[in-house]
Amino acid sequence: MIAFLAIVMVVTTAACAGDPASNIDATIEAGIAATMVGVELENAVKATMAPSLAKEHFNRGFTYGKLGEYEKAIQEYDKVIQLNPAHTFAYFNRGHAYYSLGQHQRTIQDFDKVIQLNPKNEKAYSNRGYTYFRLGQYQRAIQDYDEAIQLDPNRAFFYDSRSIAYRKLGQDEKADADKAKACSLDKQYC
Repeated sequence: MIAFLAIVMVVTTAACAGDPASNIDATIEAGIAATMVGVELENAVKATMAPSLAKEHFNRGFTYGKLGEYEKAIQEYDKVIQLNPAHTFAYFNRGHAYYSLGQHQRTIQDFDKVIQLNPKNEKAYSNRGYTYFRLGQYQRAIQDYDEAIQLDPNRAFFYDSRSIAYRKLGQDEKADADKAKACSLDKQYC
């Protein structure tokens, strides 16, 4: 890219060499034009490469997460998000990494972003609900489990999780009803 700009500048300067004083404006304009072309080319290359770079960083982040290297996973997901700010899976997985490091507020922020980008992501509601549960915010957890259940009413795990939150609030009838629903959907919750 720099070589391209240097060649344009040399050619333009040579063309104006006959009378440098009278052609200085033309030389400057040619240099500006060449720089603009270079910037456009550079941006086009970045736009073309961004999806493959994002995928590479995402895969690295996923691998680091599986290895329990959560700080490195977060760094990789940060790069994905920088390349593609609408990458819901990067926010989702980074939220899990933050959770594993005990950074619950950042976990919630990432699941908030997933929900903002995809309001029908029931797992984001469930995971954010679980984070609220771990923070002792049982009513907020229940609200998120309600959303998850509304989006996927056949997932036993959501009912079981909500039943535990109800139990923490002393709402035993609701807890028992959710536990029974979870059991009817999946016997492992009986």
